[in-house]
Amino acid sequence: MKKTVSVLFMFAGILFAICLLISNILATKIILIGSWAAPAGVLIFPIAYIINDVIVEVWGYQKARLIIWSGFAVNIMAVLFFTLALVVPAAPFWQNQEAFATILGSTPRIIAASLLAYLTGSFLNAFVMSKVKILMKGKDFSVRAILSTLIGEAADSFIFIIIAFAGNLPFNVLIGMIFTQATIKTIYEIVILPFTILVVNWVKKVEGVDTFDESVSYNPFSINQI
Repeated sequence: MKKTVSVLFMFAGILFAICLLISNILATKIILIGSWAAPAGVLIFPIAYIINDVIVEVWGYQKARLIIWSGFAVNIMAVLFFTLALVVPAAPFWQNQEAFATILGSTPRIIAASLLAYLTGSFLNAFVMSKVKILMKGKDFSVRAILSTLIGEAADSFIFIIIAFAGNLPFNVLIGMIFTQATIKTIYEIVILPFTILVVNWVKKVEGVDTFDESVSYNPFSINQI
């Protein structure tokens, strides 16, 4: 029996991967939001968490797991090809190698921190969203979305900043950066929440599904359930 492929699910997965790629490139610039300093990736990265919430809410944890690992694979591919482009000799007349390396070149430590933080935060976000939906019998999407994002973003920010910058920055600065990133990302979720609710309700109506993960395996590495 053939499985039907949801166009909306495919679109959500593509948009998720796009947000990840753009946020990683933007993260090379530090911006000021009010008096808070943060990587420019915070402008778009929270959208990936919102998409994660929508996927879990509509299609369930299994589909979110598929998208999270797909996003991870996209990130790995991007890193490999960015690295290849950096090491291939530049044309003699091209004078922008240093600028190119600044934008697309990252140290192994930064890359490892980013990938580990992404996996941990994304899976935590999906797990909390799925579990709390069951506990709350599908009610109060707003509460569930904010709670899952807060936990996922806090874990993501903590892991990334500690691994990437511990030993190079004072402890109080690290804590401040963790708090700033997690707070900005959660506020982002709250501000855009009315739109997210509209999207969730519309997708549920179009797809005709509202998944409850009653018997799903929450093992991130499970490949038996897709």
